[in-house]
Amino acid sequence: MPASPSTARAINDRLALRLMQDQGPLTAGQLKQLTGLSRPTVADLVERLTAAGLIEVVGEAGEQRRGPNARLYGIVTGRAHLAALDVRTEGVAVLVSDLVGRVLAEASVPIGGDMGTGPAVEQAVTVVERALKESGADRLHTVGIGAPGLIDPASGELRDSSGLPAWHRRLVAALQERLPEARVTVENETNLAALAEQREGAASDRDTFVLLWLGHGTGAAVVLDGALRRGASGGTGEIGFLPVPGTTGLPSATDCEGGFHSLAGSAAVVALAREHGFGPAREPVPGEPEAAGLVRAAVAQADASAGAADSASGRFLDALADRLAIGAASVVAVLDPGCVVLGGEVGQAGGEALATRVADRLRRMAPLPTQVRPSLLGGAAVLRGALLTARESAQEELFGGR
Repeated sequence: MPASPSTARAINDRLALRLMQDQGPLTAGQLKQLTGLSRPTVADLVERLTAAGLIEVVGEAGEQRRGPNARLYGIVTGRAHLAALDVRTEGVAVLVSDLVGRVLAEASVPIGGDMGTGPAVEQAVTVVERALKESGADRLHTVGIGAPGLIDPASGELRDSSGLPAWHRRLVAALQERLPEARVTVENETNLAALAEQREGAASDRDTFVLLWLGHGTGAAVVLDGALRRGASGGTGEIGFLPVPGTTGLPSATDCEGGFHSLAGSAAVVALAREHGFGPAREPVPGEPEAAGLVRAAVAQADASAGAADSASGRFLDALADRLAIGAASVVAVLDPGCVVLGGEVGQAGGEALATRVADRLRRMAPLPTQVRPSLLGGAAVLRGALLTARESAQEELFGGR
């Protein structure tokens, strides 16, 4: 049946708002061309959206740059403000943005493992409040949080985990208490990284792929047919617990030591580098896993010694690729994703040099054709993913009634 007039107006309004989100400010003429709507219909929706405080005139376009036809309409970016958090075991990073995702302020704070739960939560909440104040916004509409661990698919809450600090779970409730007007959501960090790589990074042309997270720890995110898959208990991608050859034991239900984490976690990669003659990274990046600096140095040395029959840097990268291919082959054999992205700081540091090595081994281990790509966003993917989800959530609410 044909849509009612009110439904048709809502559809047209949402279409116009999405176009402005994706392409920036547009004139009424451009909206007419992009939507295929009539001139009177476009004029009506512009009037409605302006009256609702969702769009405003932000400039003029065209050669003459005057008159109603030259007016550029854009989303009222200050209608809502958003925060994105990347919660790690050793600290918190936060950014605050406007409604279209323009970053207004950023901050971070380290949190030591010896800090009590109460002080750790207070320190994390304080850095969010500080970023909010620096942004010039008076309140937050939506807060998106990326954190390690399992997210309960029924409640959307971070589940208890013996391997993670207690302050992680307390932080979500504390933010909701201190920011009562904000909607606070939490998602697994690797899942958010995959969403960011799909929208803005290495998997922008893929609707099916697996992100292999390589940072302080390991993880995986699965995107099939454009949808993020979380599993029955929210645990899809806990690849650190995958039993693999080459470790000294087997993982347990509460400890991933002995699993893939023991081959590809940052500490394991650092130990592997030292076996091949690499010491600490010369210029470590604050907050970055030591493994990322070592991999970056190995890639640079391998490039510099290109043509040499054998080099320590090349041997280290080869040995690391051997390990990563074990985890990647397991994922490929089960899911046939067609593409594996080496994510996180280590995946980005390895670049094409590491991805090519993993791809070569994967071709020998798995019968299914699979591309291997390095991350384009690295560790920043978690914050980007948290911001993307916060923005979509806020816009869904604000634009939903149109």
